[in-house]
Amino acid sequence: MSKRVQHTDVRDGYDRWAESYDRTPNPLVALDRRYTGELLRPGRGERILDAGCGTGVHLGLMLRSGSSPVGLDLSRGMLTVTRRKYPSIPLAQADLNGRLPVRRRAFDAILCALVGEHLSNLRLLFREIRDGLVRGGRFVFSVFHPEMAAAGIEANFERDGVEYRLGALRHTVADYLNLIDRTGFRRIEVHEFHGDDVLVQQVPWASKYLGRPLLLAVEARTTR
Repeated sequence: MSKRVQHTDVRDGYDRWAESYDRTPNPLVALDRRYTGELLRPGRGERILDAGCGTGVHLGLMLRSGSSPVGLDLSRGMLTVTRRKYPSIPLAQADLNGRLPVRRRAFDAILCALVGEHLSNLRLLFREIRDGLVRGGRFVFSVFHPEMAAAGIEANFERDGVEYRLGALRHTVADYLNLIDRTGFRRIEVHEFHGDDVLVQQVPWASKYLGRPLLLAVEARTTR
């Protein structure tokens, strides 16, 4: 019998996925957890915003590093899971396609991980992130690699015999980099991470992604 497939909007999809998200084997999330925190390098006493915090994996790293994290997410379900794990961290619901509920120059670093393919107003997001950073502040942006989105792959999960698909806007690598540059960020560094043997050990079915680019990550700084 064929599997039932349901397309859903981003907010509803992540609300449904929230309770099982951390238990869902996901090669993209595994790569992001391996590399993105190392790029961010959260420091003791730093004020750091996680824009699109999900279930709080990176917030936990920030907290353990002695920084002062804040989390934003579109999904109330995801925020509920995060609040349960990290009750001391300030959290707020926010649509990253709109203005962010943060003060200007409030953060030493801002992370935005694994939400880019869901966003239609990247120009505004990058401007809001720039304005939220101190001079010389760090921005780390990671996203489902555009080559995967172009191949028709999208965020998905199964629940009660239904496969839910959340869609993926087909931004290109150039789209992301040009917008980050035009927003005024400098010292832009680009990283592409591929499926490898370590990933297959973590998620065996990810063997089909061996050697393929799965994660795009960008580091940048505001001007001093």
